[in-house]
Amino acid sequence: MIDFLLTSEAIMALLTLTFLEIILGIDNIVFISIAANKLPEHQQSKATTIGLLLAMVQRIILLFFVSFLISLKDPFYTIEWTWLHIAISWQAIILFGGGLFLIYKSTSEIHEKVEAPKHDETALEGKKIKTLSHAIVQIMLIDFIFSIDSILTAVGMTNGLHSNHNYNLVLMIIAVVISIIVMIGFANPIRRFINEHPSMQLLGLAFLILIGFMLITEAAHLSHTKFFGNTVGAIPKGYLYFAIAFSLFVEFLSFRIERKKKR
Repeated sequence: MIDFLLTSEAIMALLTLTFLEIILGIDNIVFISIAANKLPEHQQSKATTIGLLLAMVQRIILLFFVSFLISLKDPFYTIEWTWLHIAISWQAIILFGGGLFLIYKSTSEIHEKVEAPKHDETALEGKKIKTLSHAIVQIMLIDFIFSIDSILTAVGMTNGLHSNHNYNLVLMIIAVVISIIVMIGFANPIRRFINEHPSMQLLGLAFLILIGFMLITEAAHLSHTKFFGNTVGAIPKGYLYFAIAFSLFVEFLSFRIERKKKR
């Protein structure tokens, strides 16, 4: 286990996944803050911390469930036509459905942030929250919605890293725990940074589109899909790491240029 976690591929996956989990968690922090701010001041910090800790537990439970489905590799139905061959398994269905969901969710989130950035926040602000327990329930419901793309991203980044799914599961859990701890400790600074540089969140959503496409191709590869005799290959994750690292480097240069202009 330790040998696997210390490999360069596992470390890259962990760093990238933790970064994406934090970026994806920004909206979650905003909505949790809105829910907590409706409570008396002495309960707000408590509601935020409890809400994020319960969110972490919720995500870990979902990871176990999704990882179990991913482990079901054996095909239960085969499509055999003259021009198409697919051996359908639960693993392929989860990856394919997850890829479609990430692409849809990311494109709709990008559209909403450009066209109506405060729509969801306004809707949440209109809801009444009177007690701490009510706020925590509201936070849990909010986090469940945000957990889906978070879990699918984790699966996309770690699937295939190791033949033992338990190793990949441990890596996903570590990334989720680190991201939640960072969000608890640095929620307000992170939120201010994203507000000053909204392109970072758009960049994270763009990465999700890449991950979604990668999940779809991986589902096709694992189900031994053939179109007109041509086998669909999986996209090496190194390409994704390079795209993310290069994009972040360009964004970093953009920050430096903006700072120099302000000075």
